[in-house]
Amino acid sequence: MILVDVHAHLDHERFKNDLDEVIERAKQAGVKAIITSGVNSATNRLILKIAEKYDIVKASFGLYPIDALAKELELTSGFVRDIKEIDVDSELEWIKENKDKCIAIGECGLDYHWITGKEKEQQMIFQKVIDTVEKINKPIIVHSRKAELDAVEMLESSKLKKIVMHCFSAKKSLIKRAADNGWSFSVPPIITRLQHFQTLVEIVNINQLLTETDAPYLSPFPGERNESAFVAETIKKIAEIKRMTEEDVAGNIYMNYTNVFL
Repeated sequence: MILVDVHAHLDHERFKNDLDEVIERAKQAGVKAIITSGVNSATNRLILKIAEKYDIVKASFGLYPIDALAKELELTSGFVRDIKEIDVDSELEWIKENKDKCIAIGECGLDYHWITGKEKEQQMIFQKVIDTVEKINKPIIVHSRKAELDAVEMLESSKLKKIVMHCFSAKKSLIKRAADNGWSFSVPPIITRLQHFQTLVEIVNINQLLTETDAPYLSPFPGERNESAFVAETIKKIAEIKRMTEEDVAGNIYMNYTNVFL
């Protein structure tokens, strides 16, 4: 089977000691493409280096609102984050200048889970990202945690067509609305443990589904780091839900990948 992982974070510190092995395991599993996504200026440059090193890795430059507001939030995680506040306009200019080095734009979008009271600021940043993506004509990978309706409405108001909703956690009616818009949905391996993603797969046409990992997060195996080889678990579950063979599911999803990103 030919597999793809359209959203991972290979720059994460949990991969710093064995990324070569992670990539090799992905290849052995049949993964032909991994899109590794940045979230800020530091990670955008790191993922570019990773994409230049590994033939199956593609870069997606991101500007995530929480990172743009990181000085206020003082969030800590495994991501490499800028110590000083990100200059959103300068980073978007860098992205435009380096557009030929990336396959997509993202991770970007809205997140009302980690912070409240900054919705308007996030929306302003996301709108700037949307405007930039319209100009450079790239697919966009969208995060919308606890902000699904606002994200959908902003995207509907744009000219963008190649939209991938990453780990979309909206209610059924909003999933259907986004699907009716012709957008794609990337499904993580944790579908094996979360009913929500199983329901999404039931609702969405096979021609609009993609596989992702969000590695190192959302592993299908409790307590274990996620990695790109595990997209095979997503394929198995989609095949079960759609009553298709794993080979047919993988073939459809690879075709969807080429239609969106290539």
